[in-house]
Amino acid sequence: MKKIAVFGKPGSGKSTLSKRLSAATGLPLYPLDSIVYKTNGDLVDRETYDKNHESILSSGSWIIDGFGPIGSFYKRLDAADTLIYIDLSYSVSYWLVTKRLLKGLFVKPEGWPDGSSVLKGSLESYKVLKLCPMFWNDDFSQKLEKMSENKMVYVIRSMSELNEFIAQKFE
Repeated sequence: MKKIAVFGKPGSGKSTLSKRLSAATGLPLYPLDSIVYKTNGDLVDRETYDKNHESILSSGSWIIDGFGPIGSFYKRLDAADTLIYIDLSYSVSYWLVTKRLLKGLFVKPEGWPDGSSVLKGSLESYKVLKLCPMFWNDDFSQKLEKMSENKMVYVIRSMSELNEFIAQKFE
C-alpha cells in the first residue's frame, strides 16, 4: 500500500481519515484542495493543476484525498494501489458539512485553504451534494467493484466504520 486515493461526497471525513492514515503509514499526504486552490482561495489554472497532479501520481508513494476534475479523478484511481471510498448517507454528509460550517464561523477548519471562505466553500459543498447522485450511483459502484480485481478497495458506509478504519487496518 503505497498509493492511496481517498474519495467520497463533500463533508464525508476524507481529510480526517487521510491525515490519520498518513500518520499511521508515514505516506505523504496531498489534500486535493491544496492542489486545486491557491493560498488565497482562488482556483489554480488547469495546466498548473494537471502538472502538479501528474507529478504526485508519478512519485513513489502518496495519499490523495478529494475528487477534483473528473479526468484526473480516474487517472488517480488507475494509478492508486488502494482505494478508500467513504460512502456515508446523504443525511450524514449534509450534517457534517453543516457542522463544519458552524464550527468554521469561529475557527478555520483544519486543512481549509488559507483565504478561502468557509461559508462560500460550504455553500459549494451543498451544491455538490445535491448533484452527487448523478455520479455516486450504481454505475460507479460497478466500476469500483471491477477495479477491486487488481487493487485493494475499501468502502466505508458509516461513521462507526470511519472511526474504526485506521485502528483496524494500521494500528
